[in-house]
Order: sequence, then structure tokens, then C-alpha cells
Amino acid sequence: MAAEDGWGELSNQAPGPTRDAYEQVRRDPRRISGRQHQLRGELMTKTIGGVVMEQWQYEVTGGARIWYAIDDRSRTLILTHAGVGHPRQTDR
Repeated sequence: MAAEDGWGELSNQAPGPTRDAYEQVRRDPRRISGRQHQLRGELMTKTIGGVVMEQWQYEVTGGARIWYAIDDRSRTLILTHAGVGHPRQTDR
């Protein structure tokens, strides 16, 4: 529920950039750019329903991020995090 709530907050605070993120991730979920890349270290993968998936990040705004896992079997993207603030898990 937290990712879903975060998506709603992102959509309210930055509707244009959030829509752009949605379109880009949907079109090319593995594109590497200044805004989009696979997470590193222990965040690089996410296990959902016993399936290990790549976990990626898209920078919506300067601090806002979405994270998503790529399920190649079902050709589905699963939103794992969405928030208007920079996620602390990536701070080192």
C-alpha cells in the first residue's frame, strides 16, 4: 500500500513528471539514463512471490523516486516504492 499511496502523492505534487516517468518506464523499463537505472547492491533485486526480479529506479524529480521490479515471466512491472522524498535506503 505504501507504494500506491506514494504514487498518488507523486501524481498530485508533480503530475507532469510522474506521467513522463510512467510513459518512459512502460515503454523501456531497462533503459539506462541519468534518471533511470537498476539499483545497486542489496537493492539490485527484489523477491516477490518467491521470484527474484531486477529492481530499477526512476528519478521523477530532484528528490522523488519510483522503484519497480521487472517480472519477465508475466511481462509485468511491479511498483515497489514511490515517494516525493529521496529514499534513505540508497544513502551511503
